[in-house]
Amino acid sequence: MDQIKLTQFSHGGGCGCKIAPAVLSKLLAHAPAGLVPPDLLVGTETADDAAVYRLNDRQAIVATTDFFTPIVDDPYDFGRIAATNALSDVYAMGGRPIMALAIVGMPIDKLPPEVIGRILEGGASVCRDAGIPIAGGHSIDVLEPIYGLVGLGVVDPAQVKTNAGAKAGDVLILTKPLGIGILSAGLKKGLLEKADYAAMLHWTTLLNRVGMHLAGMAGVHAVTDVTGFGLAGHLLEICRGSNLTASVSFGEVPTIDAALRLVRDGIATGASTRNWASYGESIRFAPEAPEWQRKLVTDPQTSGGLLIACAPDAVDEVLAAIRAEQGSDGRVIGRMEVGEPLLRIV
Repeated sequence: MDQIKLTQFSHGGGCGCKIAPAVLSKLLAHAPAGLVPPDLLVGTETADDAAVYRLNDRQAIVATTDFFTPIVDDPYDFGRIAATNALSDVYAMGGRPIMALAIVGMPIDKLPPEVIGRILEGGASVCRDAGIPIAGGHSIDVLEPIYGLVGLGVVDPAQVKTNAGAKAGDVLILTKPLGIGILSAGLKKGLLEKADYAAMLHWTTLLNRVGMHLAGMAGVHAVTDVTGFGLAGHLLEICRGSNLTASVSFGEVPTIDAALRLVRDGIATGASTRNWASYGESIRFAPEAPEWQRKLVTDPQTSGGLLIACAPDAVDEVLAAIRAEQGSDGRVIGRMEVGEPLLRIV
C-alpha cells in the first residue's frame, strides 16, 4: 500500500483540475435557464460559493459540492484535504455545517480497498472535527481517483455572506497564505522538504470555520473562499458581483515560504497559466512586475483561505476572530474602490 502514489493516477490535482474560468463561462452560457423560486436567496448569478435556500424567516439551507483528483500521494491526507476544501464553501456563506454526503470515484482495478478506505477515513476525520456526520453518498468506478463531499449547512437568511456585497472603501482581508498549487507542482517534481509538505498539509486541512463568526458581523459585507481560480480570479468575482474595483498591495499578500522560493525558481502549475488566459485582461499589474508575481496571484488554491471585504471599523474584530479560530493572523491586502470591475495589483 505504501508504494502506491495517488498523484500518478491524476492529470491534475486538487482545485488545479478545475475547468478554466473562460471555458466554464462558455459551458454555462449553453445551460438552459432554470426555475428561480423567491426563496432561492443565492443561486448561480454571481458564481458564489454555495446555493442558499430560505426555509423560514430564521433558517436557510446552504448547499454545495466539491470534489477533485489527488493533490498528494498519501490517501489519508488526500481525504482530509478534499473534505476540508468541500466544507469551506459552507463557511464562506456564513453557514454552520450540519452534515455531508461523500462523493467517491475510484479505479477499483488499480487501488486496493485499504487505500480507498484510508481516503474515506481522512474525509471522515475532518467531518468529525467539524462536528458533522457523513450521512451517505455515492460511489462509481472511474479511471482517476476522485473524492469530495456534498456539504449542507444552515444560516440565518439575514446573515448570509455572498461575494456580491462589497462596498467602496471596504478593506480586503485574507485568512490563509497563498502557494498551495505551487507546492503541489513542487511535490510532483520531488522538490518539497518534509517541513514544506507539513506546511502544505497544515493550511489545506485547516477548516475555515471562522466564516460562522463572520456571519454575525454587520461590518463584513462580502466573503468568498480562494480556490481553483486563484486569489485574482476569486477577487474579480467579488469585483463583478459588487460592481467595484479592487486594489491589492502585492507586498502584503501572505505566501507560504516554500512556495515563494519555488515560484521564483519557475515552478508553477498549468492551471495558473489557464487562469491568467481567462481573466488576465481584467488585471492591472505594475509594468515592472516579474512573471512569478503573476503566477502567484493566479495560483490555484486547494482548500485556500477566506477573502473578506469589510468596513474599516470592523477590521480589528475580523482579525481577532481569525486569530482566535485558526491560531494565526489574517492579513490586510487591499481595499475595494469605486470603478469598473477590475483588479489593480501594485
